[in-house]
Amino acid sequence: MRISPARRLAAAATVAAASVLALAAPAFAHVTVQPGSVQQGGYSAVDFRVPNESDTASTVKLEVNLPLDHPMASVRTQPIAGWTATLEKSKLDKPLKSHGKDITEAVSKITWTADPGVKIGPGQFQDFKVSLGAMPTDTEKLTFKALQTYDNGDVVRWIDEAKEGQAEPAKPAPVLTLTKAPAAAGGDHHAGSADASKDQAADHASMSSDDSTARTLGVVGIVVGVLGAALGVVGLRRKNGAS
Repeated sequence: MRISPARRLAAAATVAAASVLALAAPAFAHVTVQPGSVQQGGYSAVDFRVPNESDTASTVKLEVNLPLDHPMASVRTQPIAGWTATLEKSKLDKPLKSHGKDITEAVSKITWTADPGVKIGPGQFQDFKVSLGAMPTDTEKLTFKALQTYDNGDVVRWIDEAKEGQAEPAKPAPVLTLTKAPAAAGGDHHAGSADASKDQAADHASMSSDDSTARTLGVVGIVVGVLGAALGVVGLRRKNGAS
């Protein structure tokens, strides 16, 4: 029995789609930090995204450890209905300077615990938002080791650190990439503002010209349509008169 080319193509597409889904599923199941990168030296709000990767159990607790080798003076959690957030602090080996003050301890761990009846069920995910700052300027990444606890007692430890040149570990820790802030633009600020104003004026002029052209074409189209209809009526009357 011969198989038609169309059937072969459909079968190949099905296999390819299944392969893509199989490869994508494990990556989606990871606990991650969103967005994946922020600027150094600033304050940013990030989400710890927790997918529930079990088909039979639900997530009821998340623990996120903050790196004390690059501590942050400000750590604030956003309230989430049905979840209680607890912050733990630890003493710093070296005081952290913040707004002219010495900070001797910093948040080292955040624990979110679900209230009774609340959970992240199979096929669901939850974002846990945190405001962090100021971001360190002497490193290009922050690693947040996390523990995900299920209501059946299972604990998934997202603590493995990726190593350059090696495959991604099975349970990678969430990583936040830190990028350098863009350098301040040189030149005269007022000159820049003037140029911007000129560009805006040119844009407005162009838009006005486009609008005028569009209106003109619209009017011409209407006139042509009316003339066409009129000629059609005249022609129909002549035809009827001739009959």
